[in-house]
Amino acid sequence: MSDNNLKNRTFKFAVAVGKLVIALPYTGINRVYFNQLVKSSSSVGANYRASQRAKSTNDFINKLKIVEEEADESIYFLELLLEFNPDYSNNINSLIREGTEILKIIVASINTSKTKTKT
Repeated sequence: MSDNNLKNRTFKFAVAVGKLVIALPYTGINRVYFNQLVKSSSSVGANYRASQRAKSTNDFINKLKIVEEEADESIYFLELLLEFNPDYSNNINSLIREGTEILKIIVASINTSKTKTKT
């Protein structure tokens, strides 16, 4: 996957999460999870963009590790929202799948970069 495609994909992920938040009922529990989810999902794309400006391979890996953490956190909060909003399971499960795919791509990139630094 090209850098621009992943950059676009992470942006679309954050936008889709924002649209989900707008669509879900504004309850006390949802509100707390919304705040965390919006921050982590938008951080996936922001930190991926930062990784593309890394100063070294080690800097690149460190920035991707942040993307990994934020993607995993986003999936966690989506799973929590799913528990409290089962009527939205199709939308939420779709975002969980996308977040998981992004996470797998990032982990693979980290592992590939680590292998390159050892050779």
